[in-house]
Amino acid sequence: MRFVDEVLIHVAAGKGGNGCASFRREKYIPKGGPDGGDGGRGGSIYFEASTDVHTLLDFRYQRKYQAENGENGRGAQCYGRGADDIILKVPVGTIIRSTDGEIEEDLCEIGQKVLVAKGGKGGLGNMHFKSSTNQAPRQCTKGDEGEERELQLELKLLSHVGLVGFPNAGKSTLLRALSSATPKVADYPFTTLVPHLGVLKTEPPLTIADIPGIIEGAHQGAGLGLQFLRHISRSGCLLFVLGLERNTSTSLERTYGLLLQELKAYDPKLLQRPRILAVNKADILEEPDLTEIETFHLNEDWSEFKRRHPEAVLISAKHQKGCDNLVKAIEDVLLMTPSAMVS
Repeated sequence: MRFVDEVLIHVAAGKGGNGCASFRREKYIPKGGPDGGDGGRGGSIYFEASTDVHTLLDFRYQRKYQAENGENGRGAQCYGRGADDIILKVPVGTIIRSTDGEIEEDLCEIGQKVLVAKGGKGGLGNMHFKSSTNQAPRQCTKGDEGEERELQLELKLLSHVGLVGFPNAGKSTLLRALSSATPKVADYPFTTLVPHLGVLKTEPPLTIADIPGIIEGAHQGAGLGLQFLRHISRSGCLLFVLGLERNTSTSLERTYGLLLQELKAYDPKLLQRPRILAVNKADILEEPDLTEIETFHLNEDWSEFKRRHPEAVLISAKHQKGCDNLVKAIEDVLLMTPSAMVS
């Protein structure tokens, strides 16, 4: 399924039905008087946050939504039928913006519903204009026009935990190890091209989001940066995944620093989120062809990082080693930070 998280659509509510100018004409009733009914209201358009949809893909193929008009009023005091409303389901976490970029609504709760285009009010029939000085009114009113506008829909995934790391750090493998999600796993950069959501087997269940790997310059649009960095901003806490690598001169500390720089450049508020540090690929330390020098440098790198960040957890997502300790660390952070428990 193609992941779409931004789209521009056009919505138009229905016009109200016109009122009717009519007079009662029946045998033996010489003074029937005005009996024109009112027009029905036009259909309105609503958005509703739902777990039944996970992307804005449907809106990419259908960009215009038109509600029906209300029926016109008729004689014998018959009112026109009001048109049915249109309820458009969107993923939880959808932000509705006007064309000038102003946020109008943030649908962050399941079942949250918002009116975006109000249907026109029906016109009045001539029976409303009867008075002692106007026994036979011939005036009636037309129905009001419905609201019509363009809206920008933007999806920002809501999750308790957001995975942050460079390509090939093992984020997708970790998501597989911690949940039932099945993101693509391969040994080349940018295996993850779309965000993935998983559910941790905890009580209560916690959602975890994996986004495409960040590279230097992501905040300026490098790689898949700006396209998906927005999803991190909706995570309660950030899980940094750093990978032990052979034949590299970049230390874990430098890698961590580069990730922090990118997040700060994109949105400084992200650095205020609770953090969890996971050093992945511990299985490299057990590879038989690892030289003594490589073993020494890898152990030194991990030891120095652990000294600077005692809360860091060493794991092997591939072999699911240390994952229980990582889940415990996630639960502890979220328990100590109630504000990180997103809806």
